[in-house]
Amino acid sequence: MEKRFENRSSLLLFFLKGSKRFFIACMIFGGLVAVLDLINPRIIAYTVDAVIGEEESNIPAFLEKIVSGLGGDAFFKTHLHIIALLILGVAGLAVVCRYFFRMFNARGGEKLVCNMRDTLYNHIIHLPVKWHNENQTGDIIQRCTSDVDTVRRFLSDQLTNLVRVVILIVMSIIFMLNINVKLAMIAISLVPVIIGYSLIFHQKIGSSFEKVDDMEGKLSAMVQENLSGVRVVRAFGRESYERERFGKANEKYCGMWIRLMQLLSFFWASGDLVSGTQVILVVAFGAAFCVNGQLTTGELIAFISYNAMLTWPVRSLGRVISEMSKAGISIDRIRYIMNSEEEKDTENAGETDMKGDICFNNVSFSYPLKDENKYTKVLDDVSFKISAGTTVGILGGTGSGKSTLIQLLDRLLELDEESEGAGRITIGEKDIRDIKREYLRKNIGIVLQEPYLFSGTLAENIAITADGIDMDKVRSASKVAALDEAIEKFTKGYETYVGERGVTLSGGQKQRTAIAQMLLRKPPIMVFDDSLSAVDAETDVKIRTALKERSKDTTTILIAHRISTLMHADNIIVLDHGKIVQQGTHDELVKQEGLYKKIYELQQPA
Repeated sequence: MEKRFENRSSLLLFFLKGSKRFFIACMIFGGLVAVLDLINPRIIAYTVDAVIGEEESNIPAFLEKIVSGLGGDAFFKTHLHIIALLILGVAGLAVVCRYFFRMFNARGGEKLVCNMRDTLYNHIIHLPVKWHNENQTGDIIQRCTSDVDTVRRFLSDQLTNLVRVVILIVMSIIFMLNINVKLAMIAISLVPVIIGYSLIFHQKIGSSFEKVDDMEGKLSAMVQENLSGVRVVRAFGRESYERERFGKANEKYCGMWIRLMQLLSFFWASGDLVSGTQVILVVAFGAAFCVNGQLTTGELIAFISYNAMLTWPVRSLGRVISEMSKAGISIDRIRYIMNSEEEKDTENAGETDMKGDICFNNVSFSYPLKDENKYTKVLDDVSFKISAGTTVGILGGTGSGKSTLIQLLDRLLELDEESEGAGRITIGEKDIRDIKREYLRKNIGIVLQEPYLFSGTLAENIAITADGIDMDKVRSASKVAALDEAIEKFTKGYETYVGERGVTLSGGQKQRTAIAQMLLRKPPIMVFDDSLSAVDAETDVKIRTALKERSKDTTTILIAHRISTLMHADNIIVLDHGKIVQQGTHDELVKQEGLYKKIYELQQPA
């Protein structure tokens, strides 16, 4: 597969669309702040030496002309308030520039995060089911939240300061060299040491952060699974086991963070030691130079100010390198998602008459075994035809391939995946691979055995596929699904709130809600994947009768374990170990020796 983003920078540039201008403005104002911060130490040095003291002024030639034009040093001796106002003015401009720096930084950062999350979400929902089966939901969420925030922090807190840092370093060194070359060389001598150990720690921090990030993803996945399956955990009394399992994983995660923090603490403590040593050397040698007359008091004050400006940016470069390690890992984790290939239609994909015959021709399919380059076959050379407008039942044991057939029909699984699928499925004589996925899925309604309901009201869930909530249509669909009587018993009726995953409803009520959802769409092909298993036999008959009256021209596929659900189908297909072993009407099959008759006899009352 060709990767969309070959490196980290290409992904960052892609995400920066829409926020780039804010970060550019931010860096411009950051540069202005740096320039303005460099001015006041020179003004103070001039004031101490030439205005308050009797030393010669050491200022650039163009400023010397301006000072002379105003009356020279003597003028400022009697007008110190002008210097004070000048310092305040420069400081005020710096404050204004800092405000715009932070404002544009914040806007750029939030715009970046918004774009990243929108893009990631849109990309993820278009990834194939196979990809979702191979990746834990908790880890995906962690990549879209924690890793996105790590990238934002690096760009807005570190990278945007880079222009300011570079200006401060370069200009501070130039001004320091202009003041005293020897003292400047002493100050600069430890800069390579700071940058050197920052580069050494870069790799170690990145490696540690990658392990921490991966463990956080596993922990998030564990929490997500336990919260989603909390009723199962409670039902089997597994609270202590799950708490202990989570505790061990959490302890391991905390231990990783502690080791990473120890590494970072050593990194920053070493930096503080080197920076502190540099400051002591500058102050000590600067004082000695002042005593020897090699440096004036004002120049020493300015030099110490510039040295402070040099030390912080050099340390900032170290922080940039450190944060770059973490951000790089986060970008790679996000890049993995963005480089995963979305579902795509063929160039010639179009639409077709979905009311045509459905044909499975020599269909085989295998699932890959986890962590092995092997496959387990679930469908083996299956061929059958479903005539338009008829009802077909599919019967088979667990693992016989019933649900796989439906996932292939809806293209949730693909026939042409390497070493996994073979054969051809057509609707109205058109290969489903030549039909647009969105069009295909809109015209195939599927109700699963364990339907997923979203947090919201019953009416919102039933009308989830419609543009709006038409209560007449909602009630009509609910009546066919035999849900209306249950809803009438609820205090709030259709406004009854359904908890996450439909947790407030019984299994049968969830299945009937899902059936009502599908009926509201009126698809030409309806599939019931064991979706009547949680309703009683009387309700089962009631739903099937209502469906038959309402959907006379609809092609219906019933997957079930109950013979009573399938017995009135126009044709019944019996699967066993991925192969069709029997096919015919109920009356025909009960007369044959085989799996169907055996199941039928087992399900008859004693």
